[in-house]
Amino acid sequence: MSLSSHHRRFEHTHIDMTPMVDCIMVLLIFIMVSSAFVQDPGIEVQKPDVGGNAQADQNALLIAISADNRIYFDGQEIHVDQVAALVRQAAVGRSPALIIRADKAASHGVFAAVYAEGKRAGITHVQFATTRQQ
Repeated sequence: MSLSSHHRRFEHTHIDMTPMVDCIMVLLIFIMVSSAFVQDPGIEVQKPDVGGNAQADQNALLIAISADNRIYFDGQEIHVDQVAALVRQAAVGRSPALIIRADKAASHGVFAAVYAEGKRAGITHVQFATTRQQ
């Protein structure tokens, strides 16, 4: 056997990448479909300290109330009379919980108004976010 015939045998060898790309695409689609995204209200608040261990719902809608009583939903400042319409629109086709993340210095009246608007929007589970006591 000559050297040139030995060299020709290995010239046409290649690795087919199509099955690997197919597997990666299936995994990517699976991860995208099974992921739950929570829309952050856009501001950081100082939550009140309480005992207990509430678990966060991955399908929840979040509303934040800042220390100066401004209301945020989906990164935008909104007025209290817009809460019901925006929450109802965001909840179309699903039944999420509404989590109100209010600063501990926020007015109780503003919190109560946002809570009432969430209930008026048809949300059955309206909760509020707190931090755990150590």
